[in-house]
Amino acid sequence: MASILYHTETTSPDQTADLAVSIGQILKAGDCLLLVGSVGAGKSLFARALIQSLQDTPEDVPSPTFTIVQTYETKLGDLWHCDLYRISSPHEVIELGLDDAMATAVTLIEWPENLADLTPPDALTIRINDLGGDVRKLSFESTDADWAASLEKVFENAV
Repeated sequence: MASILYHTETTSPDQTADLAVSIGQILKAGDCLLLVGSVGAGKSLFARALIQSLQDTPEDVPSPTFTIVQTYETKLGDLWHCDLYRISSPHEVIELGLDDAMATAVTLIEWPENLADLTPPDALTIRINDLGGDVRKLSFESTDADWAASLEKVFENAV
């Protein structure tokens, strides 16, 4: 069972984006971020800021709601941004090649509950809760000790 490693609140979209940029600085190929939150909570905003921070020339980053997967070339190699809202079975995840991508690319996955048994055990879950207005509570959860050490660097620098 994953435990909460860190939690914080942001009070504006810019603060949420700045936090995403900081998280982007600790990522490496093979890392998987599971973005959990209700519709409109800020998952795509978080992903967009993170992706653009890893690009040499930031490009438009649309939500992959309809395409399911958007891939990007970044300083870390391939990055897959996935929205699994419309996925109805883990078999579809395999058809997309996402299972292979999770091993070699950075993956940002919205609606990760649709991964079912394909959820990587070492993933970092980022829960984004809309507290009203522009206030968001973000919780970072994992069972992997490496994430605790990496996140410590992010939150130590944020103080």
